[in-house]
Amino acid sequence: MSESFKNLLAPLDLGFTVLKNRVLMGSMHTMLEEIPGGFERAAVYYAERAKGQVGLIITGGISPNEAGVVAQHGAKLTNENEVEKHKLITKAVHEENGTICMQILHTGRYSYNQNLVAPSPIQAPINFFTPKELSLTEIHTTIDDFVKCALLAQKAGYDGVEIMGSEGYLINQFIVKRTNHRTDEYGGKYENRIKFPLEIIKKTRAAVGEKFIIVYRLSMLDLVEEGSSWTEVVQLAKEVEKAGATIINTGIGWHEARIPTIATVVPRGGFSWVTEKLMGEVNIPLVAVNRINTAEIAEEIIATGKANMVSLARPFLADPDFVLKAKEGRSEEINTCIACNQACLDHTFTMQISSCLVNPRACHETELNYSKTAMPKRIIIVGAGPAGLACASISAERGHHVTIYEAGKEIGGQFNMAKVIPGKEEYAETIRYYKNMLKKHQVKVKLNTKVTPEILEAEKFDELIIATGVTPRIPIIPGIDHPKVLNYVEVLYNRKSVGKKVAIIGAGGIGFDVAEFLAHEGISPSLNTKKYMDEWGVDMQHKHPGSLTFPHVEASAREIYLLKRSGGKHGKDLGKTTGWIHRASLKLKNVQMLANVQYLKIDDAGLHILQNGENGILNVDNVVICAGQESLRSLYDLLKENGKSVHLIGGAKLANELDAKRAIYEAAHLAAKL
Repeated sequence: MSESFKNLLAPLDLGFTVLKNRVLMGSMHTMLEEIPGGFERAAVYYAERAKGQVGLIITGGISPNEAGVVAQHGAKLTNENEVEKHKLITKAVHEENGTICMQILHTGRYSYNQNLVAPSPIQAPINFFTPKELSLTEIHTTIDDFVKCALLAQKAGYDGVEIMGSEGYLINQFIVKRTNHRTDEYGGKYENRIKFPLEIIKKTRAAVGEKFIIVYRLSMLDLVEEGSSWTEVVQLAKEVEKAGATIINTGIGWHEARIPTIATVVPRGGFSWVTEKLMGEVNIPLVAVNRINTAEIAEEIIATGKANMVSLARPFLADPDFVLKAKEGRSEEINTCIACNQACLDHTFTMQISSCLVNPRACHETELNYSKTAMPKRIIIVGAGPAGLACASISAERGHHVTIYEAGKEIGGQFNMAKVIPGKEEYAETIRYYKNMLKKHQVKVKLNTKVTPEILEAEKFDELIIATGVTPRIPIIPGIDHPKVLNYVEVLYNRKSVGKKVAIIGAGGIGFDVAEFLAHEGISPSLNTKKYMDEWGVDMQHKHPGSLTFPHVEASAREIYLLKRSGGKHGKDLGKTTGWIHRASLKLKNVQMLANVQYLKIDDAGLHILQNGENGILNVDNVVICAGQESLRSLYDLLKENGKSVHLIGGAKLANELDAKRAIYEAAHLAAKL
């Protein structure tokens, strides 16, 4: 066992059972439980993580009744017939010597279901439906439903349950004044508002017995108006312990909170200070959560006494062998979660099966596998961006002999630009991972080499893959060749000097990235927890209910205009769960967003525009072009004309924004079948 992670890998004695280490795989809703044959797929998915040596697995949320489902036809456990499907999961996990708890989740007013219920009939800002107020009888029935669900989970073979009491779901809705306007015994003073979760825990413990794990997810930082005070959080934690919980897991922020809590802009382990503040107040283990994505940061949290366990959710989508690699001293081989949300949460919120940008196998383990080849081939890959790197590493892992060519001085492609954006520093980890994989699987890497048909003619190969990526698209505007005009590659990669007044043409993902890059000065808030909390308005002293305070943002040294031809809001095509973050961040930096803009010309005076029928001049020092990309596929087209067999993947195939998710997906599927 690696000494580097001795605290993280130390067993945790719960009295009646011992967890093999301090790593908890946090709950994620993958949609597998809602699709035909999904439980069979979920069984393989969870078993692979158990085989990877995670200490405790928590499933995605399962509702205790029809009203609490995430959406219509959502996963629930309410009767004996449903137990049999869950046995597929527990059996598969236990065969790998894993430990697994089922999360019981009642969504309350967050349910996308016309029959939703809540403590009070207050519509959530992120829902279309207004909930019905639960009667006293219905409250007691709901408590009984939680208990019955726990008993059914026990019958299905789960080692315990997690009772979801945070993130703004039903239990959390009872606890805070924001959503509980009741005047009966479950409303009013705090002691009344916490009766609901405490009765659930007490009755569940009485029903399941002492040798069954009960994790309670406690909202320690609501991040909404009229949320819990710190005194109330401590009071509830102590009562939760008395009621019979085995472990308290930390909950951070409601889904309606306007502060990012898990996206890549959040510093690593950026909310572990919350759990640390509760340490010593209770005698049962506490779990730190959110943006813990490396074994090193996880070890530091445990070693310094910030928590007894750490919860990693999306990192187990990125790499099911996270713990095993740390245990074997191979942490540099961990495929790090970059918290982009593009294939996990964005999929979930659009009713698609979750996966992972850096690991397309996640939740697709029965469909995509990298089996050893019986017939090794000689494979040449042109382009060492995300698509080329994924294809090269997987092909070589399968046993093929791979050579990858790159015209530039380093591998990584567009990720070399993404990694310099404040809030996207994690993209460097993907480059690091592929660099190690190329070395491990003996891929020949030839940098500073622009491939020509003549070079290929001298090579002997069985398969040729073109992954040459994209180049900036330059729009036709009079004066586009003016010295003050730059493109995004020149700004982000070549680091050309940019003046104090800047107009950015193009408000897609690249335009937002360039604006973010130019708006920030000094250390990125994503690398400094205090600066991050100050910038987004998180009260680290807990002086205010919900721990909100006014954002404290350092003014940008630049005057920035983000322009687009079309109407509507900026960034409408950004990620479902992250687009609002990018818009809010630029708003904090006073970036001016202009729509319905026609670009007339660029000259010494600046950028001449026509907006809503009015002519204007933006007196800027530089104009940065972020108007999309064009595929670099001339080599592919030439080879196809000459009758060569060749594959095309990534941006070279389709230059639609910088879609690394699609690029790596295509690369993985191609490499799996070569």
